[in-house]
Amino acid sequence: MKALMIQGCGSNVGKSLLVAGLARAARRRGMSVAPFKPQNMSNNAAVTVDGGEIGRAQALQALAAGLEPHTDMNPVLLKPETDTGAQVVVQGRRVATVRARDYAALKPQLMAPVLESFNRLKAAHDLIIVEGAGSPAEVNLRRGDIANMGFARAAEVPVVLAGDIDRGGIIAQIVGTQAVLEPADAAMVAGFLVNKFRGDPALFEDGYRLIEARTGWRGFGVVPYFPDATKLPAEDALDLGAGSAGGPLRIACLALSRIANFDDLDPLRLEPAVSLTMVGAGQPVPGDAALVILPGSKSTRGDLAFLRAQGWDIDLAAHVRRGGHVLGICGGYQMLGRSIADPEGIEGAPGETAGLGLLDVDTVMTPDKRLTRTRAEHAVSGAPMEGYEIHIGRTDGPGRSRPFARVAGAGEGAMSADGRIAGSYLHGMFTGDAFRAAYLAGLGARSEAGYGAEVDRTLDALADHLEVHLDVEGLLGLAR
Repeated sequence: MKALMIQGCGSNVGKSLLVAGLARAARRRGMSVAPFKPQNMSNNAAVTVDGGEIGRAQALQALAAGLEPHTDMNPVLLKPETDTGAQVVVQGRRVATVRARDYAALKPQLMAPVLESFNRLKAAHDLIIVEGAGSPAEVNLRRGDIANMGFARAAEVPVVLAGDIDRGGIIAQIVGTQAVLEPADAAMVAGFLVNKFRGDPALFEDGYRLIEARTGWRGFGVVPYFPDATKLPAEDALDLGAGSAGGPLRIACLALSRIANFDDLDPLRLEPAVSLTMVGAGQPVPGDAALVILPGSKSTRGDLAFLRAQGWDIDLAAHVRRGGHVLGICGGYQMLGRSIADPEGIEGAPGETAGLGLLDVDTVMTPDKRLTRTRAEHAVSGAPMEGYEIHIGRTDGPGRSRPFARVAGAGEGAMSADGRIAGSYLHGMFTGDAFRAAYLAGLGARSEAGYGAEVDRTLDALADHLEVHLDVEGLLGLAR
């Protein structure tokens, strides 16, 4: 029952992929290994085998470890709803929505469920690889911390600090982190590694030795940039980038301000026949797009106002007049209807907002969140579908007489009379090769990617990459 924690000098330094790669490397050594992140902040969640939700990165790490995602792998999940407030999910279930300034008062109550989940995993596996959040150098947040050194000390887990050389200042990142840590926190750090190196690693030899000399910490290696990281599901909306360029079929996705569960796009990004365009604020919807996707949102009415502020409602109307297709997923499905009512103020101020009117349905927000894995059948092609639902709100109306899919014989989602506009609550639908092939064929394109197999191959390649450039045996040997 051993554990090791990867913390970072900042956000987005590659902690999630490092944990995934190490989990796959440990699994290939015959170990029973599980990922763990005490606290995560993300609107890209996965539905777990026990009917809760965790961060998407922990679901990927579970796949690397050969496990089904479980709520114990990410016991505290923060899902931002506004710039100053977030939904708090504990062990897979929403417990509160709090303002950022109030979360500090809530944190001391969360260490108990965090340690409870950690200890359950520890009892079931040979090794737990823990991912920190943000950076331990944010010492102003140290009081009541459950994400970094607060957890490491409570659970007595050794820490390896990862720095990101791609953003520059790597020496200051690592040496500076040691300088601001309390001595007892710094004592938890067993070493460091350098991530995302580009060029000849020999040119950094002097810098690497300088870090070792200044900190007294052991260096575990320099990891070159892993270009195939784009083939793996991203958790942070900042990683969405510009999409992909390649095939003749252009699919445009609106980059909503509170975009959620955008892993729906990952399988499309890998298709050679597809050019995926992320349409950012202030940009027009491309006139040559065959399909426009309205993705999920953590604040449907708020993002509908954002959509209109960009003029995308006008662009969508023009797209439809040209004969284009539109697919709304979850919050995007709700936006396509005639109205969205939130009488209890669940996602913001109580009220009702007119929808885009492209589907003959209406949505009413409800307190209960639906969290379930779903198997379905595409109503048009008959292709099998699988995915997950993670939403609040009930959607109904005449448009549902033309369902997008069927679940156990019952209709799911809605379509327009001509079939070119559709909405569904089913996230992850494109991960299934059969459905994705059928859907793209309906748009005149051929699917060539086997998505699940490609993700698994990429996880193996990531583990190989770390084996070459890191002292993996030394890292795993730290675990206690």
